Amino acid sequence: MENAAWDIAPARDGGVIPSFLQPLDRAIPMIATADVGSAAAALLQRDWEGVHIAELQGPAPVSPLDIAATLATLLDRPVRAEAVPHAEWEGLFRAQGMRNPLPRIQMVDGFNQGWIAFGAPGAERLRGTTTLEQVLGRLVARAIC
Repeated sequence: MENAAWDIAPARDGGVIPSFLQPLDRAIPMIATADVGSAAAALLQRDWEGVHIAELQGPAPVSPLDIAATLATLLDRPVRAEAVPHAEWEGLFRAQGMRNPLPRIQMVDGFNQGWIAFGAPGAERLRGTTTLEQVLGRLVARAIC
């Protein structure tokens, strides 16, 4: 969820968050870093042998529209999500300092096309408790201070 930190300045300054995740209404599992840490600590304290797969996700899937709506509430201004055309991704990522944007493009394509998804056979499914509102609230408070 903390990746949404990139959305705060555009939301605050222009009322628009650019989204690589598309379509804008598709909610995907996301998790707060605090929940990742808690889950990792708990998993490391367990006794187990062999391979153990745990899928971590937050209390509810999140879409770019959810992020925009939450930021609109927190910033007390209209905020909308806008899809960034795929043809522009590489140039934007390089402008952000990425030397090899292909892995990031492939990852986002995987989410958008649905081939990166939860549901591995035999995986333990763990849910965090930290909400999108909590994460974005902290990020917004830091960005404004």
